[in-house]
This record gives sequence, structure tokens and C-alpha cells, in this order.
Amino acid sequence: MAVFLLFLLSSVSCLATALAQQSHLNISLGSSLTPTGNSSSWSSHSGLFAFGFYQQGNGYAVGIYLAGIPGKTVIWTANRLSPVFPSNVSLVLSSDGRLILQHTQGQDIVIADPSESISSASMLDSGNFVLYNSDKKIVWQSFEHPTNTLLPGQQLATGHELYSSASETDDSMGIFRIKMQDDGNLVQYPVRKPGSPGYAYYASNTFGNGVTLNLDGDGHLYLINSSLTILSNLTKGGYPQDGRVYMAKIDVDGIFRLYSYSSNQGNRSILWESVEDKCTPKGLCGPNGFCTMMDNVAECRCPPGFDFVNPGNWSSGCERNFTTESCKSNSITNVKYEIRSLANTVWEDNTFATMETSTQEDCEKQCLDDCNCEAAFYKDGECRKQRLPLTYGKRTSDSNVALVKVGTLVSISESVIPSSPPKSIKKEIRVDILVIGISLAVFGVMISVTAGVYVHRNQVRAYKKITQSGNVEFVEDAAPKAC
Repeated sequence: MAVFLLFLLSSVSCLATALAQQSHLNISLGSSLTPTGNSSSWSSHSGLFAFGFYQQGNGYAVGIYLAGIPGKTVIWTANRLSPVFPSNVSLVLSSDGRLILQHTQGQDIVIADPSESISSASMLDSGNFVLYNSDKKIVWQSFEHPTNTLLPGQQLATGHELYSSASETDDSMGIFRIKMQDDGNLVQYPVRKPGSPGYAYYASNTFGNGVTLNLDGDGHLYLINSSLTILSNLTKGGYPQDGRVYMAKIDVDGIFRLYSYSSNQGNRSILWESVEDKCTPKGLCGPNGFCTMMDNVAECRCPPGFDFVNPGNWSSGCERNFTTESCKSNSITNVKYEIRSLANTVWEDNTFATMETSTQEDCEKQCLDDCNCEAAFYKDGECRKQRLPLTYGKRTSDSNVALVKVGTLVSISESVIPSSPPKSIKKEIRVDILVIGISLAVFGVMISVTAGVYVHRNQVRAYKKITQSGNVEFVEDAAPKAC
């Protein structure tokens, strides 16, 4: 009976899709769009969905969005690794049967690459953008290449993934993903980590062959296997369908949610989400950062001695606000280290050394005495030394205490004076010697000048006496002398 009902539902869904395909606006070969012209998009028959250009930062992206709802909610984006284009581009359904983005300067970009030539295209009322061959058979459709959103009638097939956006205003690929795995388990991971259980932060815990994630028009989100057996109902469905659009989306914060959009008022509501704790997604606060909940809002913070790399982008993480030297360096520094503690705070445990210690103070000393130790975790009498970066940090009820090594600059008088004078002292000594030398030189010049004047006056007096006596002869290269 259950199989029959599923077959019936599937048949109804297929019939609805077929009817939606019949009521569409045909886009012929040679048609084109421009970002700033009168024709910037191709709309569905109902006007609810549109395919074309939309504003993105200082440029334009190509995608599908809800045109009938204020705000242009984007549900699909082309070329996500580099989605933003200048205004001097055009989207063309070319005469040779390709959907391409043409630059006035530069190489064309293929937006859709079907296995055979196309003869027309359509933006369907289901939100699916399709390309047809000459027999009116669909040879490419956006529903088979989802980016971050699923619409009713759309599946996330085995081996396929959805990727979050980089930010609310940037639809390039973000840092979270949800994957329909080959083993039938729907799992969420950070993008930069492999799909191993240790990095998962949500899992449906379903298993089977040919499992797909499905969304129906009444908001029913569920997992079904190849035998049409429902493995898990993520939502029960049965929500009102008049004037509402349902969509499942992996958001910027890494949480997978089911939304209900009102096509009349433009507002939305959350019907279901994969995790309740907004600090659960791993990597939300980037390297060295940690997440904490403030009035049900996730907030990223930096540990003591660290500042945000980019205050406007939490996922960029935190970096030290002081300089350090490697353990191999023998140079003298004016940095004094101390330990700052963060209670009930955890990061991913990448321990390089573990010691049994009786107190937290012992653990702090162990880290201070080890130049390789940049942080340590203390819990239940165990001290676990860590190196940077610290990853996947969050505030929890866990009794773990994070101990972070922080450096501060100290004055020369506060530090131990080394056996050889510092460079600054040497400079002061050299200045004193220079002043004394200059003084002696000036004194010497003054004596020389005085002596010269005295000799000169004596010579003048002698010269006068000689000239008065009248006995004078000149000798070459010699002063006048008496004969």
C-alpha cells in the first residue's frame, strides 16, 4: 500500500511537471540578455521565477531567482567559482545550440553544456530552467545541477552536494556543504575537510542504495531509496500550498533549512533546520576563532592576544596581535609570555604531547616552558599541548579549559640586562665619545688660532723694526730678514 501511494505521488508529481512544461514561454535560438538592457531575464509563464542577470556586488551574476517575490531570492547561480561579471557581457542562446556568456573582450563562458545541440529553452513555473533538443526533449536542466537550494519536485541525487554561499551578498561557493552520500547518509561537512565522520556536524543516519533527498509542494522533505521506501521524514509536510513557495537551502551559516515563502507578502518562515545550535557548523568562525551564543544568535570571538583577520568576515578567523620567534632563534627579544584561560571552550584536539598534571597551574607552566606549545587544553588532570591554528572552536558546557599563550612587550629596564650592552646603550656611549672628541677638536682649533695670531703679531712688529732700519733683502720663499 505504501509503495502504491508513493507511486501515485510520484505520478502526480510527474504530471504536474509535465503540465508546468506545457505552460511555458519558448526561448528560441539567437535570443540574448544583457545586464543593463531592457531584456535582462527570461521569466516563467506565471512570472514567479526568472532566469538571467541579477545584481551582485559591483557586477552581475547569472542565475534563477524568485521574481514574483520582493528581494529577488536567488535559488541557482551559474559559474559559482567566479560568478560576478561586468556590465559589458551578454547571455546568448547561440545559433550553434549552446548557452554561453559572451564578453566584449575575453573568452566566452559556457553556462550549460548539454550532451547534444539545443534548439530552444524555457524557464518553467516549477523554477527549473531547461534546454530542449530538436525533438523537444530536455537535454539539460538546472534541477539536475543544484547549487545551494532545492525546490519542490527537485531531488538531491546520490553523490550530489549543495554548497552554501560565501555571504548573504556573495553567491560564490562558501565554506559548508551537504552531501547525499553513496551509502544513503545525508551529511553536512566543512568544505575544506574530507567527508569523514570526524568532520560531520549533521547526519541523517540513513543507509541504503540509490537514496535521494526529495521536496514536495506541500513542504514534505524526505529521504527515499531506490525501492521507493521512505527512510526518513525530515518534515511531515501537509503545509498550505496556496500562495506559498517551499525551498530547502543550505545557508551561509552552514545550517540546512526548509523555508516557506509567501508570494503575496514576500515574507518567509523557517519550518525545519538541521541543527538547533547555531555554533554547531564546524568552521563558522575560522582559524583560531570560537563561536558563542548570545541571545540565540551565534557570535564569533577571538581568544586573548588575537584579533580578527577581517572584522567583516568571521570565517577568515583570528591572528596573533603580537610577534613571536621560532624555537630555533637565539636572538634576544623583549617579549614576555603568559597564559590566559578560557573556561568551557573547545577546539578540535590536535594534541602533540599529553601530560598528567594535578592542577591547571601545572599545565600552564608546562606550556610556558615549552616554546613549541602555543596553547593547551586542561581537563580532568590531563594537559594536552596544542599548536596553532586552533580549529572549530566553540563555547560549550564542557569542563575543558583552553590555555592560550600570549606575548606582551616589556621595557628594557624590566628585562634582564645581558652581559654585552644592548645596541641602544652602545649608541649612547658612541654619542658621548663623539661629543668629547668634538669639544677637544674645537679647543685645539682655538689654541691654534690664538697661537697663530700671537706669532703673526710678533712677525708684524719685527717687520716694522726691520723696515725702519733700512737693511732689508728678500730671499725667495722666505720671510724678509735683516742683512
